Amino acid sequence: MTDGRFAVVYGELLLRLDPPGFQRIVQADTFEVRFTGAEANAGVSLVNFGIPTRVVSRVPETEIGEACLGFLRRRGLDTTYVARGGDRLGLFYLETGVAQRPSKVVYDRANTAIRTPADGDYDWAAILADAAWFHFSGTAAALGEGAVGVLEEALTAAAAAGVTVSCDLNYRTMLWGDRSAGMVMEPLMDRVDVLIGNEEDAERVFGVKASGSDVVAGTVDPEAYARAAEELVRRFGFRHVATTLRGSRSASSNSWAAILSDGTTAWASPVYDIEPIVDRVGAGDAFSGALIFGLLTGMGEQAAIDFATAASCLKHSIPGDFNQVSVTEVNRLVGGDASGRIQR
Repeated sequence: MTDGRFAVVYGELLLRLDPPGFQRIVQADTFEVRFTGAEANAGVSLVNFGIPTRVVSRVPETEIGEACLGFLRRRGLDTTYVARGGDRLGLFYLETGVAQRPSKVVYDRANTAIRTPADGDYDWAAILADAAWFHFSGTAAALGEGAVGVLEEALTAAAAAGVTVSCDLNYRTMLWGDRSAGMVMEPLMDRVDVLIGNEEDAERVFGVKASGSDVVAGTVDPEAYARAAEELVRRFGFRHVATTLRGSRSASSNSWAAILSDGTTAWASPVYDIEPIVDRVGAGDAFSGALIFGLLTGMGEQAAIDFATAASCLKHSIPGDFNQVSVTEVNRLVGGDASGRIQR
């Protein structure tokens, strides 16, 4: 178990704006407001599973910044170490797709608070003291030199403190633009113990392709991804590599599975058919949070990948970015109860 220790997550906090229902942005007269962030989403999952979690970020000293922190505190995250400063909170607009129309994201993340850290914003020795786990994602590294410098400081402190580190590659074309994600991410990998990604991330960031798989055609071969994971372990020395495998039949109907590898053995989850999808945003973060929980609490690899895949499967049924499910609910699905019958 965790012996009373906690997890720490670092990344950008964002305002999410959704048109009602399945409306397009150009149709909308109103937007639903939520606060989110890839790492914070994973942190909420950890809190729901009983792991105390600190979120580390930077928000402006405005009502929007305070609203964001209040939103996260109400979901159990410790915001003590969120720095204040900068001009604005990042935001994005999300059109929820349906049937053959895919979901669409429009980012507004230029000149945000986390991109311009000030000296003294983060005392990583204090933040990570007695922590069990530190988690970040590639979206944080994509935010520029300021955020990368903070990450380097955090990883150095984590190594000194003996804290396990996980990274979700979380590649986003619109964040990286013409820059090479690999050139930024590779120097960080020697301090990462657990690498997480989807079926395309390793190829886009490190050029490691699962031969024979075609994501557009919906062909995802677990054995090919297991071989790709072996290559990543050889190249970077990771303790574990986890890959989520999504087969997209339409915006409303996907298959969902995952594999976990230590470079020698690979463990595959069951495949879930998810239809209809309510909200897939945050499913990868839900997977990260659940996998961290499984590994942190001493589950074996098969149990951990089964738990993480089931938890993130359930996220597809929940509006918003946070996976509001319990360990009991996840274990019920792991145990084979996918009936959806009312629990009385």
